[in-house]
Amino acid sequence: MPELEVRKSILTVEEIFHEGGPVAEMPLLRGASFAVIRNPFAGRYEPEIEGFMDDLRPLGLQLADRLAEALGGAEKIEGYGKGSLVGAAGELEHGALWHAPGGYAMREVIGGTKAIVPSAKKVGAVGSRLDVPITHINASYVRSHFDSMEVGINDAPRADELLFVLVMMTGARIHNRAGGLAAADIKGEDGLR
Repeated sequence: MPELEVRKSILTVEEIFHEGGPVAEMPLLRGASFAVIRNPFAGRYEPEIEGFMDDLRPLGLQLADRLAEALGGAEKIEGYGKGSLVGAAGELEHGALWHAPGGYAMREVIGGTKAIVPSAKKVGAVGSRLDVPITHINASYVRSHFDSMEVGINDAPRADELLFVLVMMTGARIHNRAGGLAAADIKGEDGLR
């Protein structure tokens, strides 16, 4: 498979103190780690692309390690998600190649997670934005952790690029009060409850 060519990487962390209500004692940290790479399949249909996922695994681990560290360590992570933006000369399936390398990288770094890693992907022009969904790492039904983070870069993805992103957060939404399964009540049997 082609060699991975990274043009740039970005790490961003939000500290959320309140959403209009009382100021939290400890801010919620929500962050994204992403990389812009050359799309080796841009401009043509390539029938065999699955092998590129193996090439993306080291990138997934690098982004996951970096993000978990920026948020205070893997043991602090309670929510996650992933996504990809494909430049206009690519196809949606090129973004789908991030599912396994991105998701398994976060699972490996955080350790012991049960819930599926939610994702979003789309083809877009330079400056496109993507809302990356977030759920609890062990139970997808925990409403307090239903969230998203908008990501994007002003100069990416160029037509022949891919933007791959991982998102993590350290707790529930600030002021969550939508009810449902509480994180403290997770059974941890099936990744749902």
